[in-house]
Amino acid sequence: MARPTKALISKSAIIHNFNVVQQFAPHSKNLAIVKANAYGHGSIVVANILNPLVNAFGVSCIEEALEIRNAGVDKPILLLEGVFSKDEIAVAADNDFWIMISNQLQSKWLVESRISKAINVWLKVDTGMHRLGLMNEEAIKVYAELNNSNNVNEGIVLATHFSSADEQDYQDTKIQIQKFKQVQSSLINHLNSDAKIQCSVANSAAIMAWPDSRLEWNRPGFMLYGNSPLLSESNYADKLKPAMTMQSEIISIRSIEKGESVGYNKVWTAERQSKIATVAIGYGDGYPQSAKSGTPTLVNGVIAPLAGKVSMDMITIDVTDISNVSVGATVILWGEGLSVNEVAKCSNTSGYEILARLPNRTPTVLVE
Repeated sequence: MARPTKALISKSAIIHNFNVVQQFAPHSKNLAIVKANAYGHGSIVVANILNPLVNAFGVSCIEEALEIRNAGVDKPILLLEGVFSKDEIAVAADNDFWIMISNQLQSKWLVESRISKAINVWLKVDTGMHRLGLMNEEAIKVYAELNNSNNVNEGIVLATHFSSADEQDYQDTKIQIQKFKQVQSSLINHLNSDAKIQCSVANSAAIMAWPDSRLEWNRPGFMLYGNSPLLSESNYADKLKPAMTMQSEIISIRSIEKGESVGYNKVWTAERQSKIATVAIGYGDGYPQSAKSGTPTLVNGVIAPLAGKVSMDMITIDVTDISNVSVGATVILWGEGLSVNEVAKCSNTSGYEILARLPNRTPTVLVE
C-alpha cells in the first residue's frame, strides 16, 4: 500500500495543448518552455513527449538543460537566462545549447571563448519589463559584436519579454511591441541589410491574446500544461486540457455538531451539523498552505469546500451535501474539472507557483 497522493500527468493533454499552440500560430516555430521541472510536470517526461513535435526547448539554466539532454532529448535547448560564468559556454557548445545574451558581459565571454563549434544565440532587448535585456543602442552594439564573431552562428534571434500580456485590456503590451519593432528597425538600418531578423516575443499569454506578437519564434509555457495564463475570462481557455490532475483520497470521515470547529486555530466553525472528511494531502505535498476555507475540491464530481487550515500532511473538507462518500473516495485537488487557477485564486497565489512548487514527495504518474 502507498500514500494515495499523486499527480497524474496526461501525455495526450500535453500533445493536445501543443496542437492548440500551433492553431494560434501555424507559421511560427515553437520553443517549448520546460524550466522549473516543466512547471512541476517533470521536465524529462514532458521534453520526451514534445521532442518529436517542437523546434527547441527553453530552460532557465545549464543544469536544467543537461538533465533533459542526458535523458535523450536531442532538440536544441535555449538557456533563457544565458550563462552565469564563462566556463559554461564550452559546455553549451559541446551539447548544442543555445544561449540568450542579456548583457554585455555575457557577450564578451562568448566572443572571447575558445569553443569546439559556434553557438546559436538569442539576443534579449528590454522593452519595458526592466528585468533582463539590453536597451536600444546597447543592443545594436552587442548584436554587431556577436554577428562578427566566429563563435556565433548566423541567424541571431532578437527577443524580448512582456510584463503584462496576461492583462488583455492593458495597453503596455502594445507599447512593448512598438518598442521592439523600433529596435528591430534600428538594427536593420544599422546593418544596412535587407536580411530578415528572426524575432521572438510571445509567451503563452501573448500567443493567446496578442496576435501581433506571434512572430518567427513563440515561447509557449503555462498553456502547454493546460492552463490559461490570462487574468480575465477567455473562450480560448476552453481549448486547453489540464495536463496535471492532483488527487488523493479520503482517509477519515466524522460528523460534528453545529458550533464545533475543525483544524488548527479553529478558523472554521460548523454552522450546522456537518460531515467532515480528512484527505491525505497538505502543504508538504504542494497543496497551498494559504488556501482559505471554501477553496473547492471535487468528490464524486461535486464541489467539497475546504474546511479549516491546511496542515502539512492533511486537509479537511466539508462533504455534508455529497451522498455516498466513504473512506477511500478519490478527491481531485486540481486538474480535470477544477482549474489550478481557481485554487490559486482562493490561495492568494498563482497557478504558476502552485505547479512549480510541487515537491519531490509527491509522485508524478504518466498516463495516456
